[in-house]
Amino acid sequence: MILDYHIHVVAHGEYPYTVEWLEKYINQARLLGIDEIGFSDHDEFFHNIDLNVFAHVKKQNLDLPIKLGLEMDYQPDLEKDIKNTINLVDFDYIIGSVHYINGWAFDHPDFKHKFQGQDIDIIYQEYFDLLNKAVKSNLFDVVGHIDLIKKWGNRPIKNDVLTYIKPVLENIKDANLVVELNSAGLRKEVREVYPQYEIIELMKRMDIPITLGSDAHHPEEVGLGLDKLVFLAKKAGYNDIVSFDKREKFFRSF
Repeated sequence: MILDYHIHVVAHGEYPYTVEWLEKYINQARLLGIDEIGFSDHDEFFHNIDLNVFAHVKKQNLDLPIKLGLEMDYQPDLEKDIKNTINLVDFDYIIGSVHYINGWAFDHPDFKHKFQGQDIDIIYQEYFDLLNKAVKSNLFDVVGHIDLIKKWGNRPIKNDVLTYIKPVLENIKDANLVVELNSAGLRKEVREVYPQYEIIELMKRMDIPITLGSDAHHPEEVGLGLDKLVFLAKKAGYNDIVSFDKREKFFRSF
């Protein structure tokens, strides 16, 4: 089974949440032979989601299971708001991600210059500390693009990335969460999947389950790089991935 659970229908608000637009994503997935997809728009654009439209396309495409997710941008002072948003709709899964460090949108191209002249190891520590809080919040089902901090190619110098991520993985294991293998990094300056292979290997040794996502922000990006994700997952020893229904996990063989 192959699925794509990280699809942003409205992208960053520039596209409509209409039957016609959703069908473009669905048709692309069907063309690529993807077995299941999940629409998981950013919580910032939660108001764009039309549940009637979603229900219609789900009913009209019974050959392709379509799930409703949401990518929540974790910030420690907004946990109550996050919980309230999650409870508004009967979602199939919630992705928890970190895109801000003390108000700095580090993954936005307009602000990537702020990496210059900074101690990258300190930035990595701050990022993974935030991600650790997200994991321990018990708000999410999936950890999104877990090493996103590398997006622009910045790497820690004093310590290996495993030093920073291992405590997070230990808490992910304790919380019984799923980690997303995300192919978007292949399309960014880092030219590498999230997470890097060494982390995938460690996750397998820790028996942490995985799911897959392309992080598509346009129909043409649906499924991009999933073949690479599957290759790396199998290389690390994974034989199955997780699908969701009403926030319940199901293990599916590749």
